[in-house]
Amino acid sequence: MSPNSSARPQPHVRSAYRVFRPITTRWMDNDVYGHVNNVVYYSWFDTAVNAYLIEQGVLDIHQGDTIGLVIETQCNYFAPLAFPQNVEAGIRVARIGSSSVRYEVGLFAEGEQTAAAQGHFIHVYVDRITRRPQTLPTPFKSVLETLA
Repeated sequence: MSPNSSARPQPHVRSAYRVFRPITTRWMDNDVYGHVNNVVYYSWFDTAVNAYLIEQGVLDIHQGDTIGLVIETQCNYFAPLAFPQNVEAGIRVARIGSSSVRYEVGLFAEGEQTAAAQGHFIHVYVDRITRRPQTLPTPFKSVLETLA
């Protein structure tokens, strides 16, 4: 296969996502090139998903027996974002396993219809102490199913 024959990923539109969370850019998010540095996008993925799960009452990051560990992550960039823009993170779930979840996140400039960036990460949910995979509890799965 030649390098030009593979299709470049295309940005998703808002309707591809189930839930949106606002994200405020910070001065320190910009790099020397005047846009948000690529590593910040991964932080936004984590922030959007975990904040949603906490708000839904299925994730307790301080006292819960089960925690999520990232085992895979990826991002495609389509348009720059920069401070002082507001960003909207669209969240959906592509796959629910017995102890793992593939989350997909689209990052949109406020009011824009196509993603400036999009990607995914996979969490494996494990026992906080043993770090062994744990079956997702029914209430947790129920929340995830609303995002699928």
